[in-house]
Amino acid sequence: MARVLLFNKPFGVLSQFTSQLGHQTLAEYVDVPGVYAAGRLDKTSEGLLVLTDDGALQARIASPKHKMAKTYWAQVEGEPTQAALAQLRRGVKLKDGWTQPAGAALLEEPDLWPRDPPIRERKAIPTAWIELVLREGKNRQVRRMTAAVGFPTLRLVRVAVGPWRIDSIAPGSWAEGQLPPRR
Repeated sequence: MARVLLFNKPFGVLSQFTSQLGHQTLAEYVDVPGVYAAGRLDKTSEGLLVLTDDGALQARIASPKHKMAKTYWAQVEGEPTQAALAQLRRGVKLKDGWTQPAGAALLEEPDLWPRDPPIRERKAIPTAWIELVLREGKNRQVRRMTAAVGFPTLRLVRVAVGPWRIDSIAPGSWAEGQLPPRR
């Protein structure tokens, strides 16, 4: 039977089990043989990383051709306008082409764990939270999209991948997840 692990990746941890540069990796948190990350989160992003020992499931999660929704909460510098949110919903032109339309909405400040290290705070510049739902996976896409519409990302947390949510999993911890129904 295939396994699915839901891991809350802390800030600063690589989405892989080895590093030649001495960075923190999944190996310091997940001691389960044979599982691999289905997709990635960059070192400075936090949140849900799905690991599995099922290669077909791993491909279904990670491959953009399957269009599995991934939900992010982004703390951005400034207060996004309705025009900026509309632009995110339509798609944004990046150096490597246009993004697909995304779900985009303002969020009340979510009840999240403190980040270590904390984000920089500027007294004169407000911040806000945006929820973005993407169905593709360009490199550092959320950060590049919010910057392109004038609101750089300060903190990025992935809260859902397809049917899985991070919910009450503490940073650096993991829980068993259910296999999704076969299509």
